Amino acid sequence: MLLSAALLAGAGCARFDSAQSQPFTTEPQLAPGPTSTPPPPPPLPAKPFPKECPAPGVMQGCLESTSGLIMLPDSQSALVAERTTGAVKQVSVRAEPIQKMMIPVDGSGDGGLMDIVLSPTYTQDRLMYAYISTPTDNRVVRIAEGDPPKPILTGIPKGATGNTGSLIFTSPTTLVVQTGDAGNPAQAADPGSMAGKMLRIEQPTTVNQAPTTTALSGLGPGGGMCIDPSDESLYVTDRTPTADRLQRITKDSQVSTVWTWPDRPGVAGCAALDGTVLLNLVNTKQTVAVRMAPETGAVTGDPEVVRQDQHGHAWALEVSPDGNVWGGTVNKTSGDAMKLDDVVFPLFPQGGGFPRANDEKT
Repeated sequence: MLLSAALLAGAGCARFDSAQSQPFTTEPQLAPGPTSTPPPPPPLPAKPFPKECPAPGVMQGCLESTSGLIMLPDSQSALVAERTTGAVKQVSVRAEPIQKMMIPVDGSGDGGLMDIVLSPTYTQDRLMYAYISTPTDNRVVRIAEGDPPKPILTGIPKGATGNTGSLIFTSPTTLVVQTGDAGNPAQAADPGSMAGKMLRIEQPTTVNQAPTTTALSGLGPGGGMCIDPSDESLYVTDRTPTADRLQRITKDSQVSTVWTWPDRPGVAGCAALDGTVLLNLVNTKQTVAVRMAPETGAVTGDPEVVRQDQHGHAWALEVSPDGNVWGGTVNKTSGDAMKLDDVVFPLFPQGGGFPRANDEKT
């Protein structure tokens, strides 16, 4: 397959952590996902659309540093969030970008517009949820296009650093929020603090919101979350003072550490399918694949580097409906941006889609 040419040597800086599984605080209700599909066609058209920003080999360039990324049903367009500006833009391989909304945020430090997610019933309600920083806190807001953001969950601790987090719907009615430790790891262990937690919001609403429940504690700054639709496992990445890590929460509510990186390469967004988790390592400009045996869930080998340096520092990873994988870069805030950064790019520009199992690579 064409994919094999893109695969590089394994990441030697990682180590397996055999931490024992721990019970999940409350059982997650994970939404079923699509089944595996044949490899999709290449994600980019043979003749690029003549854009004002001529960044080559990408969906869109000339963005500010990105955060949340949502692939749209046509697999050729996306909603992308700019962390420092609060802008949400619709980008496409065949059209100029359109700014859909501007969310007021405090983009200082590592805060700002940190993630976006669509309502599970978006086609009916047209609602989006965002995880943002204000001058006083981090919070979750709900946005209807054309209306100001309305708070869903406020008072999440904010620090000079340690604010990054993520959002994911694990069922049609359950929104999970990954919060950073606000630069104070002690808060992550404090049951009275919302910092460094995975918080569950049931039936998110702007009026009389039910109290959140804590699904997981002790998290460092995110990171990201992703669900493997093949077995409904939820994966979360975070950065602790001693190591970066990838954790797994199974359908039967068991929590385990899948892998740790003592050299702390900057774990970020992830995408999962059929026992393989792709995740971005921001500091080392890599995307790696962590593969697990379907029978046991045990890691089958060192993380495999599937992207090295191309497009630079990447944060978000998303799978489009056709099975291709897309990323968003953070080069402007990482300090070594090129002229046409930042970009939304295909992880495998020749096509082939999500790399799932070792025996599929020929």
